[in-house]
Amino acid sequence: MTKQDIVDHVSSIIGLTKVETEAVMNGIMDTITESLARNERVELRGFGTFGVKHRMPKKARNPGTGEAIHLPERFVPTFKPSKHMRSRVNNALIK
Repeated sequence: MTKQDIVDHVSSIIGLTKVETEAVMNGIMDTITESLARNERVELRGFGTFGVKHRMPKKARNPGTGEAIHLPERFVPTFKPSKHMRSRVNNALIK
């Protein structure tokens, strides 16, 4: 499912135009991104939690050439689904 598929689906359910729905969706995604850039946690009850994890620098190996490379210190966005989401996905896929 793409962003446009989500916009189309939500637009038909809510009754907003696709342009309005896309503007709302862009606003939500921008807000989450900006919060993560400030190292803030974003919790959406019943959906999940977005966060940022710090990764220390380390030595790694290029799997194609075997050459040793250095990975610098970095911060990576993470997502942890809520218990409700996990159980709903599992119940839907197990059937």
